[in-house]
Amino acid sequence: MEKPEIVSAAQWQLARDELLEAEKEATRALDALAARRRRLPMVRFADDYVFESPTGPRTLLDLFEGKDQLVVYQFMDVGPDHLCPGCTKFTDNVPAKAPAALADHGVAWATVSDLPLARIEEAKARQGWTMPFVSSRGTSFSADCGAGGGFMLSAFLRDGGRVHRTYSTTSRGVDRLVFLHSILDLTAYGRQEDWEDSPAGWPQHPTYG
Repeated sequence: MEKPEIVSAAQWQLARDELLEAEKEATRALDALAARRRRLPMVRFADDYVFESPTGPRTLLDLFEGKDQLVVYQFMDVGPDHLCPGCTKFTDNVPAKAPAALADHGVAWATVSDLPLARIEEAKARQGWTMPFVSSRGTSFSADCGAGGGFMLSAFLRDGGRVHRTYSTTSRGVDRLVFLHSILDLTAYGRQEDWEDSPAGWPQHPTYG
């Protein structure tokens, strides 16, 4: 297996300092994007969906748990025999304490899927998931979010009894939120996936291979 070039401590520090400048530039760009997100307008969103939960029917407004904001991850339904590997990886990487930490900032969390509730409960038990997870099966919630049967993360803000959507993202926008990816991106071999721009000889394999 190929390995990074070995250099002196001074050479390494020089290369690290050069990369640090690029990292700082990227951080400033991300800060600027976050500022733009905070200035996005919002759009009124329906609240007539009836989700199935272990404690009974719940509306979108119910998922706020009395908080002003709500973040929803739409978990793909890929059929009765499998769980979406990407959604499973993302959900595995939601820290158990994250919903409580978000709640301290006035933000509720809910994972929503068109999977039947029984399938969700089975997956939660097997994977050890503890976050709020409800079924949108039989509703148009996923389609109305624009997920199109796929996965998506959306942020909502309520004004009294009215719900508005303030943000949504999918694909790489969700990918960058995964803790595992964030750590692996700091390592010499990265995620070791075949789409990455890595030096020749670096270990790589298909993302879900």
